Amino acid sequence: MICLHRLTMEPCRILLGLSVIFYFYASVSAEASCKLKARFKLSGYKDVEKKKVIIGGMFPVHMRVASSAGSTSRLPVSSGCEGMNYRTFRWTQTMLFAIDEINNMNELLPNTDLGYVIYDSCFTISKAVEGTLTYLTGQEEAVPNYRCGTGPPLAALVGAGGSDLSVATARILGLYHFPQVSYSSSSSALNSWFQFPTFLRTIPSDKHQSDAMARLVLHFGWTWVGIIAADDDYGKYGIKDFKEQVEDAGVCISFSETLPKVNSPEDIHRIVQTIIESTAKIVVIFSSDVDLSPLVLELIRQNVTNRTWIASEAWVTSALINQPGVSSVLGGTIGFGVKRADIPGLQRHLLNLDPYANPLTEEFWETLFNCTLDYGKALRDSKERATVFNGTMSKAFPAGLCTGSESLAQLNNTYSDISQLRITYSVYKAVYAVAHALHNLEHCEPGHGPFIGIGCADITKFEPWQLMYYLKNVRFKVPHTDEEVYFDGRGVEGYYDIINWGLDSNGVILYVTVGQYNASLAPEERMTIKNDSIVWNNEALEPPRSVCSENCKPGTRKGIRQGEPVCCFDCIPCADGEISNMTNARECVLCGGDHWSNDAHDACVPKIIEFLAFGEPLGITLIVISAFGALVTFAIAVVFVVHFGTPLVKANDALLSFSLLFSLMVTFLCSIVFLGEPQNWSCMTSQVALALGFALCLSSLMGKAALLMLRAQAIKAARAKAKAAAKAAKAAAEAAANSGGPDVIASNTTNLNSLAARVKPDILTFAHQRVIAAAATLIQALACTVWLIVLPPYPMKNTSAQNIKIILECNEGSVVFICCIFAYDILLALLAFIFAFLARKLEDHFSEAKCVTFGMLVFFIVWISFVPAYLSTRGKFMVAVQIFAILASSFGLLTCIFLPKCYILLLKPERNTEEMMRPRDKPRDGTSTGTSASLATYATEVNSTIASTPIDD
Repeated sequence: MICLHRLTMEPCRILLGLSVIFYFYASVSAEASCKLKARFKLSGYKDVEKKKVIIGGMFPVHMRVASSAGSTSRLPVSSGCEGMNYRTFRWTQTMLFAIDEINNMNELLPNTDLGYVIYDSCFTISKAVEGTLTYLTGQEEAVPNYRCGTGPPLAALVGAGGSDLSVATARILGLYHFPQVSYSSSSSALNSWFQFPTFLRTIPSDKHQSDAMARLVLHFGWTWVGIIAADDDYGKYGIKDFKEQVEDAGVCISFSETLPKVNSPEDIHRIVQTIIESTAKIVVIFSSDVDLSPLVLELIRQNVTNRTWIASEAWVTSALINQPGVSSVLGGTIGFGVKRADIPGLQRHLLNLDPYANPLTEEFWETLFNCTLDYGKALRDSKERATVFNGTMSKAFPAGLCTGSESLAQLNNTYSDISQLRITYSVYKAVYAVAHALHNLEHCEPGHGPFIGIGCADITKFEPWQLMYYLKNVRFKVPHTDEEVYFDGRGVEGYYDIINWGLDSNGVILYVTVGQYNASLAPEERMTIKNDSIVWNNEALEPPRSVCSENCKPGTRKGIRQGEPVCCFDCIPCADGEISNMTNARECVLCGGDHWSNDAHDACVPKIIEFLAFGEPLGITLIVISAFGALVTFAIAVVFVVHFGTPLVKANDALLSFSLLFSLMVTFLCSIVFLGEPQNWSCMTSQVALALGFALCLSSLMGKAALLMLRAQAIKAARAKAKAAAKAAKAAAEAAANSGGPDVIASNTTNLNSLAARVKPDILTFAHQRVIAAAATLIQALACTVWLIVLPPYPMKNTSAQNIKIILECNEGSVVFICCIFAYDILLALLAFIFAFLARKLEDHFSEAKCVTFGMLVFFIVWISFVPAYLSTRGKFMVAVQIFAILASSFGLLTCIFLPKCYILLLKPERNTEEMMRPRDKPRDGTSTGTSASLATYATEVNSTIASTPIDD
């Protein structure tokens, strides 16, 4: 036996030398041996005789390793496998078919016959490692670092099935720079050149598949999905890449579960309950068909429907999943399948299988047809059955014995189904990739080789790293499909068919291609999908909705729920003045100053422009009332003009009365100026006219009331003196009578009521009253002038008083000025009221003091009521309240001051005489009052009476 070191290629002299040491310590033969204290139990195919180059293969023909007792009391034996997988067995036969096809070609490796060594990995890492060490060693006893034995060189390994198997094998093969071409290991964990320097694959990386799945989820607007991954590198890395992409796009994960590698009914039941309880209608599964099969059985048992499943390429077309009853659960599944192709001649190869060619083939045949090819076993089983049932048996052909001529074509099972050759096609490409690399190595032109020092390699004794060079740079077209294959970095281009699980008329699942994904195109062009061709697993036959919360409509915003994913939210209506005009708005946008939100809060609309217009009913009403008040005032003025020479008009100072009427007419008419859209002129005119009008009115009343008060005080003092003089005279007369003096005639005491003490002439005359009114009005006029010059009122848009309205109003310019101006009017009114109140007891047939008092009381009541009403209103109603206050106070003054006079002038002309203007007799309480209408006559009589009456000083 010749032992070649895998690293130095030196003869194993070192190992032979060390055997001497082993002899002393272990009492073993001094003869060198390359073996370990274990033997691998591997099954598969081998054809190395008379072959120039060997290609290794590794396929998960069985689904699991058979359980063992785990005894440590005897030599450990490698476990066997169980659970034949017809789909992966077809992959194995595809490699055999491809090698036979290559050996029969003249244009590819014409001078080289390829052999093969294919092992069953049993879908288990330990078996994959066993097979890898066996490849490297060249015998069943694995000796690390050495390949012991003669024979053709092993070119590359095609395998090893699942991604976790390839990770394990690639780590070992990478140590020896041994090429590996995988047909189904798509995990992105294998992308690292540093960790896996000799790993290549004819299947796209899961980076592309994860991107394709993410784009599919986003295409249909699903934001709430569940994910399930196998507990291996394929599932973990695939789902990790998917999560990163969808979460960056705003998709939330409802639940994340891991399928156990060892079947666990408790875990499977828990996962199914999670699926049932979740509101997510979309479930993404990154798993192989072997790992997923227990979950599918439980889903069927619990009849979990109304879910749409997103399948990875490892199970989307697997017959292991496509079991009876699965259509109600997995119908409508959408998945991604690697590139499909037809391989001419493959089906004939599959159906012409020789059941006796190999133990693995025998097991397949016996499992497929439920019989045995072992005559002795069949005979023993037949005897046992005959004994149990007391029957007879045929020794020529015992029951349960396979004939070896059973028809594979009639079964129409997964093994012979070539309608979805996807991974099978990937195996086919992997074998051809190795063959083309060997072809390029064999036909290297001397002197033009890629290797430093030696140029070209010899195909009969090349090193694995030399073949790796050609594999990385290989480019060829696949026979029958003309697909150009090259390794873009590590794998082939990311191309997938989007497959939908439909149903035929018999309820059998069909794999319908509804789109494609091509990672080599621009991002926006990578996915094409026919939405109308998709069959969904719901009654509506339309894309399902899978959201944690329904979309927030325009007019609302998303409110995140504490402790829940961002896809779970509440739709909060936008506040007044804010809008959102898009679906799922994160924030509401504030409208501009002149705009407000509509009722739906999805658009900003111009605010309502509000002012008290002339044409609206309220404006018309106020105009009518104002005009009526002005007309009444004008009518009263006409009445006074008509009766200008009568005692009543003359007694009330006609000029002062006309100034009063003029001021009231101004107040009536200025209220109209408050109406309409505010302008510069109207803002200045309205307030100034009102202030001056009331100033003239109140100053005139103040002058009139001041005269009444002074005369009332003078008369009161005169009457007090007259009363005292009368009492003194009476006392003197009584004293004289009692003393027996001459007779004294006592004067009539009743005439004392018409007597008073000496009364001085009037301090205030009509001229004084006019001066007071003019001076008070002039002061107000000066103040208003300063106001208009310094800080005049101006129109403005009030956007803060009411949210939905822009109130057009007058800005008073200066609060200080307007407060001072109207405070001055209030001062005049207060003085007029005080003066009139003090003169209220001067009574005659016409009591002017009481009229002024009542007029001022009405004025104060109106304006005191006006303040809270004015402050509690906004907009045009504030203007209306102010106008009503102006009109009410004006009507109050007009009524109280002039109605009694008009009553006499128009209805009681007989009382409009000099006699009636005189004061009445004093009431019994000894008090008397008078009015301005009788003061002149009354004062003359008092003076003459006092002059003719003897009074002792």
